Amino acid sequence: MEPKVFSLIVFLFAYLSFIVFPHKRSLVAIAASAVLIAAQAVSIQEAFAAVNWNVMGIFVGTLVVADVFMKSRVPAVLAEMIVDRAANTAWAILWLCVFTGLISAFVENVATVLIVAPIALALARKIQLNPVKMMIAIAISSNLQGAATLIGDPPSMLLAGFLKMNFMDFFFYQGRPSIFFAVELGAVVSFAVLMFVFRKEKHKTAIVAVENVRSWVPTILLVGLIVLLALSSFMDTGFTYAAGMICMIAGVVALAWEKFAHKGNARELVRSLDWDTAFFLMGIFILVGSLTTTGWIDSLARSLSGCVSGNIFLGYTALVVIAVVLSAFVDNVPFLAAMLPVAMQMARQLNVPEALFLFGLLIGASLGGNITPIGASANIVACGLLKKEGHAVTFKDFAKIGVPFTVAAVGAAYLFLWTIWKP
Repeated sequence: MEPKVFSLIVFLFAYLSFIVFPHKRSLVAIAASAVLIAAQAVSIQEAFAAVNWNVMGIFVGTLVVADVFMKSRVPAVLAEMIVDRAANTAWAILWLCVFTGLISAFVENVATVLIVAPIALALARKIQLNPVKMMIAIAISSNLQGAATLIGDPPSMLLAGFLKMNFMDFFFYQGRPSIFFAVELGAVVSFAVLMFVFRKEKHKTAIVAVENVRSWVPTILLVGLIVLLALSSFMDTGFTYAAGMICMIAGVVALAWEKFAHKGNARELVRSLDWDTAFFLMGIFILVGSLTTTGWIDSLARSLSGCVSGNIFLGYTALVVIAVVLSAFVDNVPFLAAMLPVAMQMARQLNVPEALFLFGLLIGASLGGNITPIGASANIVACGLLKKEGHAVTFKDFAKIGVPFTVAAVGAAYLFLWTIWKP
């Protein structure tokens, strides 16, 4: 069988398996990559080159720093302070969502939900409030802001690696406002949706403080990491190595601090990291790389460009809508990884700024997961925590908040990007 045909069959089979067996996604991705190499559809050298090791360094290093930061209890203490000082329950929930978004811009989404969830659940128990809506709001707020910065979530890291964007490029790219401002505009508009959802929660309550800060060092380390990533933009303009190295070094420092300052078990901490997603990313890089080297990406881009008949606005709109709809039901990481080169080729063939299609694709893929309880890992975790508390979450429950929130956030960001980047 020709390598081109074989690579497509393996990719489609792997993608279908991601949907059917979501908890085995890393195993499927690695196994599919191994099959491609064994069948010589891609060489070992091509497979190694397909993996963006800078992105892998950012992901793993940031995971370690985020985990130690969470163990410091600083986020939990700050969340308690926010709830205690809110005017009423509605504003306590809304400020928790804002706080969730702030943390999520720099810490992986699932970790962010785990940081804020205990405070939200404690508030719900104290005032005898059903926590379902609150936890859904926290999960979707986390997913929204994860796209705002380079280190917020794997999809942002994928875009940065593909387009060679550094940390500061997420704020201003080629002299124009970038992803960060599109996300924040979406956050402002979608905040109005959350205000409407919680408008009836007017009673006032206070949470008895139970958290204490173990150490401020991890917070300083996280802030230092962000500053260094910003500075790395000037010495590694091609986004080739610096960001990954900085994150890995920061991760080693965080591990050393946890071990020697708090007698923590470094081996256990490393073992508890999200290695599933790390190996999943590596496998996805190889699978998509095989489609690129065998010419499928160019073929798909030409087909999509032909369908929109040179209408740039239609092409941009179609790309964002497809990303939102598909990401509501399938993992956005393999979808985005597969579509980034397609969007790049479409932009070139239609002679428009590449950022327009690529940024729109990221917004759609990152926020589309907010529509359903299975659309993003943070949603699954939030629903799992609610199930432990005895609260089942249906698709209807989630969609009643997720759909209007997503429409508001994506709509605002979509129009902003078109206004800034249209040719």
